[in-house]
Amino acid sequence: MLRKIRVVAAIFCFVSITLLFLDFTGTLHAWLGWLAKIQLLPALLALNVGVVIGLIILTLLFGRIYCSVICPLGVFQDVVSWISGRRKKNRFHYSPALNGLRYVVLLLFVVALVAGVSSAAALIAPYSAYGRIASNLFAPLWQWSNNLLAMLAERVDSYAFYSVDVWMKGAVTLGVAAVTFIVLVILAWRHGRTYCNTICPVGTVLGFLSRFSLFKPVIDTTKCNGCGLCARNCKASCIDAKAHAIDYSRCVACMDCIGKCRQGAISYTRRKPASQPAQTAVSSTEPVQTKTNVTEAGMTRRGFLSLGAMMALGTVVRAQEKKVDGGLAIIEDKKIPDREIPIVPPGAESLRHFTQHCTACQLCVSVCPNQVLRPSGDLMRMMQPEMSYERGYCRPECTKCGEVCPTGAIRPVTAADKSAIQIGYAVWVKENCIPLTDGVTCGNCARHCPTGAITMVPSDPADPKSIKIPVVNTERCIGCGACENLCPARPFSAIYVEGDTRHRTV
Repeated sequence: MLRKIRVVAAIFCFVSITLLFLDFTGTLHAWLGWLAKIQLLPALLALNVGVVIGLIILTLLFGRIYCSVICPLGVFQDVVSWISGRRKKNRFHYSPALNGLRYVVLLLFVVALVAGVSSAAALIAPYSAYGRIASNLFAPLWQWSNNLLAMLAERVDSYAFYSVDVWMKGAVTLGVAAVTFIVLVILAWRHGRTYCNTICPVGTVLGFLSRFSLFKPVIDTTKCNGCGLCARNCKASCIDAKAHAIDYSRCVACMDCIGKCRQGAISYTRRKPASQPAQTAVSSTEPVQTKTNVTEAGMTRRGFLSLGAMMALGTVVRAQEKKVDGGLAIIEDKKIPDREIPIVPPGAESLRHFTQHCTACQLCVSVCPNQVLRPSGDLMRMMQPEMSYERGYCRPECTKCGEVCPTGAIRPVTAADKSAIQIGYAVWVKENCIPLTDGVTCGNCARHCPTGAITMVPSDPADPKSIKIPVVNTERCIGCGACENLCPARPFSAIYVEGDTRHRTV
């Protein structure tokens, strides 16, 4: 019963957190956003004392329940291990703890956080690592499926779905997510919870606390017949069947050993039964595996690949359609300007605060409806989101990123407050401006500036009828990027936004 309760709770947390990264509408965060904020590292960086104390108490009472229920990366490894277990049963065995490696990794992790190099620490942070996997690997598949449904629904005059753009937000982040995914799958497929018990800093901290937990799995030596079935099904490799001992620093309280023990010798309790000499071990025979239907599996794989190819082809075709105008003239993509100071979202307060608190989980990138957030490729801020206006601009009424950020790197702000926060200022580039290069009137930047910070004035002060050019009032500009995004100049806009080191109210 305990194992079933744990599995149901783990499935709920895992599916819900995954949907937070897949939901491009941002509507689920109103109901499920709290699951991101109860992750240990985000709660610690956000100074959410109540959540941190609650997780510590939970661990001291029940062991590493956090790792087997709340942490999405831990549950993801359980899913991979469960799939592997369908092919080969009783494949685990006890192995001594690599405490030296565990504490060295933890020390390096803490040093990186204290030094303000959060991007380095984010590489192994469990919640952030899973967030990058979901955002960069799972989300495109989800969006392609949505676009396929939108295409099919449109053919029957239904608009229950709408098509969304599928684009690569950052090559570095995609590469890190892919490598992390491959490493985790290999480790979990072969060795279960190796990552959690050797590399994960959160697992090491909670493992230290779980040694003193009130409730824990206990082996009753009066019932144990020494078959070792519990150890061969322990994905944490923490049960020494010969010594009738459990390494509680690595036990994730998954309850698998309790369900596998045929003698009822393992119980989840606060009292340890009196020790008795172990009985002679009885060998057990592995059940014979059934043969798989190779033909059926092959057809399933071919069908999946065909579906994936069709969705990818449809996406490419639609992408090409968006690169041409009505006369099929090629529309050149905009290039990112070379900003001296990166732009971080309203609510971040300053570049330093944002860099120190962001764990690069990509949750804000996933929910940004205007597609202005993308992971940075800079070494010191690697994978941390920054704003860029090639695909859209930061609309004054949108406050999604601050609402979903679990670490406090982007603090929540109201739409009214956001309209007065300056995150950067517009800079005019005379050499790129169309009125001067092509001799035509424009004024696109001034027409769409939400704060009226851009005014069109005659290029020749002595001639009021001369071509008008933009003048920026930096005291009123909030750096939303509407001017940069809507500027028709290609490949670089004639006006771009330079970031502010510290945000201020205008």
